[in-house]
Amino acid sequence: MPVNMDHHWLPFSNNRLFHAEPQMFESAKGVKYWTPEGREVLDGSSGLFTCAAGHGRSEIAEAVYEQIQKLDYTPHFQRAAPISFELAEKLSGLLPEGLDRIFFASSGSEAVDSAIKICLAYHKANGDPQRTKLVSRAWGYHGVNLGGTSLAGMVGNRRDFGGITCDVVHMRHTWNEDQRYTRGQPEDGAHLADDLEAICQTYGGETIAAVFVEPIAGSIGTIVPPVGYLKRLREIADKYGILLVFDEVITGFGRTGAAFASQEFGVTPDVMTMAKALTNGAIPMSAVAVKTEIQTRVIQSITADRPELMHGYTYSAHPVACAAALATLKIYEDDRLFERGKALSDTFLDLVYSLRNLPQVTDLRGYGMMSGIQLKPGAAPGEKGSIVQRRLFDEGLHVKATGDALIFAPALVSTEEELTQMTAILQKTLGDAELA
Repeated sequence: MPVNMDHHWLPFSNNRLFHAEPQMFESAKGVKYWTPEGREVLDGSSGLFTCAAGHGRSEIAEAVYEQIQKLDYTPHFQRAAPISFELAEKLSGLLPEGLDRIFFASSGSEAVDSAIKICLAYHKANGDPQRTKLVSRAWGYHGVNLGGTSLAGMVGNRRDFGGITCDVVHMRHTWNEDQRYTRGQPEDGAHLADDLEAICQTYGGETIAAVFVEPIAGSIGTIVPPVGYLKRLREIADKYGILLVFDEVITGFGRTGAAFASQEFGVTPDVMTMAKALTNGAIPMSAVAVKTEIQTRVIQSITADRPELMHGYTYSAHPVACAAALATLKIYEDDRLFERGKALSDTFLDLVYSLRNLPQVTDLRGYGMMSGIQLKPGAAPGEKGSIVQRRLFDEGLHVKATGDALIFAPALVSTEEELTQMTAILQKTLGDAELA
């Protein structure tokens, strides 16, 4: 049946192009989508890095169905549902030691803005209200709300909204020409963390509240941190009393081999954001995890009968989202998906790096079950990415493109045969020297 497309304004989309050449999914199962016409499309980006356990998990659907009949909604302003405490306890068991206080929201963007407010509230409670400046990184992505737009280091996400951004200073990104085709962590580049030291010397470390980084810069096309880089950031943050925040919205829940990239790289932040695979993409949900002492300090600083943190959302800890998250975490545990992803990583990266000599490929990067494929630029920035993403859809593969980079990050349940099929489509498309 024809669909009237007049009324839906698509996000992060060229709406004119979409209306001219619609690309839609109608159903999904495992690592496959199907179009309304019944054509099969392999999912090479786990939806939007959301569906780590594959699509159509009946366990999640059943948990959601049961919860929505039992308690469809309750506010979490001075009220709560038992299931939210159950989820917080379960989630804290997966997190790095000490990160065991959880604040729930509905998206990665909300989680980032919540983390900013928590950091500011902590410093105020600590007697340092002058700590209001934030540090982020070029090529970074931290969602699209006010705080995340301010932190963003991707020019396209900031250019049209400069008048509303907050006080943020950016460090350099960690990629350089010598790192082309590096598999895993580059050996050089740890010194770039000293940008944080320089910022402290320039603005005064006592004015800085927090530094936000993605352990692996995902949305720009999988920029893997150099060996020692995250550890050096931790050292400098500790030196100046700055909170270190890891944005693990993409890297969380087994994408790097461990439950979280902070564990994989052996560096524990003070605050961590997560979303996407928390519910396997089935229900919108995100979370901010903080060290116990951060929550304790904020709560103890307020003696009046009022909320200690004047922040929250209508859908914070939504009981149906909690049910979806608990079912998802059980799947990860029962199916040992984090271990499966780690075991599959070498095969996956072997396939990724088989694309090296194709005419449309200028760089490859990868770690765990995520990779970046840098494309030969087109006539304008981002044009080649758009062309390739649409061509791949026609060939039967969904892969997310950002600018001229593809982010190839299949579900942890993918089989070697499915990964090989996905790679074959990439080889065919990226092997076309005339692609334009």
